[in-house]
Amino acid sequence: MTANRPVAGRRAIEVLLRTELEGAPDHRLVLVDAVWDPEEKDSEFSVAVGDGHRRVVVSDQHSPLGAADAWHRHLAGCSDRDDSVLVITGTVPPDQLGLDLRAHAVHRHPLPVDRAEIVTQLFGAADLDPRMLGEHWLLDGLLQAEPLDGWPRVGAVLTRDRAVRALIGARLGLGDPASDTLDLDADTLFTWTRTPAGPALYATLPRDERRGMEKWLARTVGPAAPTLLTLAAEGRGNDALPLGVLASAALRSPSAEAAGFALGTLFGQALSSFDTLRPFADAATGVLSRWIAQAEGSGSPSGPARSRVLAVLERADRLAADARLTDLVRGDRLLPSGYLGRLRALAACLGSRDADAPALAESALRDLGAHQLAALHGESTETARTAVRLMRWLATEPAPPTTVGQAVRDHLSSSGWADLAIGVLAQGDASRDAAVGEAYRRLIGAARERRTVSDARFADLLAAWTETACQQANGGALLIEDVLAKAAAPLAQGGGRPLVLVLDGMSADIAVRIAGELDRRAWTEIVPGPAKGGLPYRQAAVSMLPSVTRVSRASLLCGRPSEGGQGAERTGFAAFWRKRHRGAHLFHKGGYEGPPGHRLAPEVVQALASEDVVGVVVNTVDDALDNGREGTTGRWGLADIGKLPDLLNAARDYGRPVVLVSDHGHIVDRTERGHPPADVPEVRGTRWRTGQPGDGEVALAGPRVLTDGRRIVAAWRDDLRYTARQAGYHGGASLAEVTVPVVTLVPAGGAVPSGWTLLPPESTEPAWWSTALADRVPGPDADAVPETSGAPLAATARPAERSPAAVPPQTTRDPSAASGSPALSGGSVASGEATLGERTVRSAPYRAQRDFVRLAPTDKAVTAALDALDAAGGKLSPGAVAAAAQAATGKSQRNPARFATMLERLLNIDGYPVLQLVESGRTVQLDRALLAQQFPSPEGSA
Repeated sequence: MTANRPVAGRRAIEVLLRTELEGAPDHRLVLVDAVWDPEEKDSEFSVAVGDGHRRVVVSDQHSPLGAADAWHRHLAGCSDRDDSVLVITGTVPPDQLGLDLRAHAVHRHPLPVDRAEIVTQLFGAADLDPRMLGEHWLLDGLLQAEPLDGWPRVGAVLTRDRAVRALIGARLGLGDPASDTLDLDADTLFTWTRTPAGPALYATLPRDERRGMEKWLARTVGPAAPTLLTLAAEGRGNDALPLGVLASAALRSPSAEAAGFALGTLFGQALSSFDTLRPFADAATGVLSRWIAQAEGSGSPSGPARSRVLAVLERADRLAADARLTDLVRGDRLLPSGYLGRLRALAACLGSRDADAPALAESALRDLGAHQLAALHGESTETARTAVRLMRWLATEPAPPTTVGQAVRDHLSSSGWADLAIGVLAQGDASRDAAVGEAYRRLIGAARERRTVSDARFADLLAAWTETACQQANGGALLIEDVLAKAAAPLAQGGGRPLVLVLDGMSADIAVRIAGELDRRAWTEIVPGPAKGGLPYRQAAVSMLPSVTRVSRASLLCGRPSEGGQGAERTGFAAFWRKRHRGAHLFHKGGYEGPPGHRLAPEVVQALASEDVVGVVVNTVDDALDNGREGTTGRWGLADIGKLPDLLNAARDYGRPVVLVSDHGHIVDRTERGHPPADVPEVRGTRWRTGQPGDGEVALAGPRVLTDGRRIVAAWRDDLRYTARQAGYHGGASLAEVTVPVVTLVPAGGAVPSGWTLLPPESTEPAWWSTALADRVPGPDADAVPETSGAPLAATARPAERSPAAVPPQTTRDPSAASGSPALSGGSVASGEATLGERTVRSAPYRAQRDFVRLAPTDKAVTAALDALDAAGGKLSPGAVAAAAQAATGKSQRNPARFATMLERLLNIDGYPVLQLVESGRTVQLDRALLAQQFPSPEGSA
């Protein structure tokens, strides 16, 4: 009998009384045809009836005498003014209750407890989904879990799905029960398993309610839900996602069957059958893949999204170790152990001298990049990519330079990048894996050996050249004392107001990284136009000797061979510009930093706003070397140089072109700790002295040696020093110390001096930096810069290989942008065959479209731009596109972004994206197929 009686709790009684007592205010007895819920703690409570409240006492009785006795005791304990109500529940059949007792009750008979009707009322509905009538787990759950402020009103019909969603929201904390919709998917459910309270709440629910929720979630979320919920009920919800990832790795392994027993042990009762394992594993990996994408897009290398992913995957690796599955899943594309395994495989290729070692390293790098954690372990992945770049450099055999000028240009365009790579590797791998670190150490050693050979050759060239080199006979080299005249003065033509930024001690590796980090939407790099048939290249000057601040910086700022301190520099700088009828201001350390609340000193801002030429000397690099710091991550970036971003921003705001130059470079001390200084006489500096040269030294004498006697002995070997250990040194005769990078910039849209041209980002990197040896475009050796032609070092870049760690996000490269390649030269096709650009501009739709675009580029410019994009695979930087047009027309494209925008207007008929500026304006992307559709040519397509 009891088993067939409904169970009534407080909430059911409250709703029943609120309905029945309002029409029977004088009655004090209510008989209920149900048993009192034994889990209810309070049998006395008050209920709102009409405008007031009435006290309720519940008595559960199981015999007619007990029911009658309870009523008499209630009457005896109440005063005349007491309107409390007695509710009698129990197992006594209605026909066995005495007539005298029933005469005092509301309606004179026991009232049925209709849970469906009560739930309908609680939701303010007029009707109930018929499927809910037999689902006691759902009705009871809704009665028990009603929120303090009640269930939300749902309209005419309470549907089953709406009711279950509300119950899940209230019981498990999955969403807001009051919401009209509750989006439940695998992501939501797996995330819920990792909350501290969610699985615990689920485990305390009645068994029938858990089963009902499980079935509903299996239908709504997918077949992974039952396994996940079982793990949650067992208190292992936090391991649900790691177990799913591990199961996926095991099922993908060649020995999936061998992993079955181990997986069964790990899952336990949560795994009802192996048929449920695959959907559970797929759901888990799908969730992790989406989490990884979110972490990659968060912009923070150590943010909470990344930490969440790694916590799951590292736990999966620990579970694999506990189940002895590590060897089985070692090559997995998702687990951290799989990433480390691929990284070690790459490291094993680095030290090999076999002919196929570079190809094996390239293959290992592709495998590493294909791992799903490659982006989250971005620093480690970029370090590995840099190691392969260094292997490519070691595999190249450029012709040795024959002049000092060619040597410093080669260094800025190639071996300086190798120095940047060495600096990256010297910091070690983020994984701190011993095998990987040792492989990097050996690779650094091999690179230093090659650099030693280059420095030895350069020392001989420098010694011979120095004997006669001067401003009147420079031997084809740009001298540091001529930088103002040949780089800054042209920018001052026509009222230009250049800002000369001297980064004391900036070597080639620092310069190329800083230039790469510049926002190409704000700055355009320009260089003197090349000789006929050549390509533009970045300028490199030769420092004064010895390569120290007192002579090199003074010579730079005075525009002639000079020696002196800040006073001499200010006097010489003003005199140089006075000869050109321009005022000038020079600020040194302590003179340009702003007071509290100011980025820059007011005097600097005032000078920048004037018509005068401004110079600023920034000592961050040189000071840091003396104090034992060599960059925060092994190499200097734009943000590491104090006040440099502020100075560049101010220059841009005032429309000033910029000459970014150093006075000399430096070498970094990469010797072992405890390596002593050389025991030599007549020491005058950290890397130079007088006397006779020994091993690793060279004697230099001539007009450009600004010391007593005009003769010094300088160290060219990078492990040689004469003073106490520092982070780095200068004063010697190595390429890194003598090469002076010169970077000339104009604000986007700014005037380009006559005879100068744009330098696209694609033209600044060596081919080996961005492209595997096997993928290079055939052509002249891109690692050598012939002095006669002035040809630049161009690059073939692969966007997939780029990373902010070494190549900034502002620059985008493309596979065909190589030296002499069609990407920069405007295309190359067989004789008599029309190029893509030529076919496009000859088409009827193009001719019609030109009439609607005001100030459209010339057909020649459009042809060159399209051919360059076509040759480059469809992607180039705006600078490269503009440079191709400029090369074809001879007309300077001062604003590459504006030129690309004009191409968009011309080619995107009816808004179809034939050509787009993507990646926040950093890349021009051509849809070749759509171009052919929009501009069909009677000549056909290639």
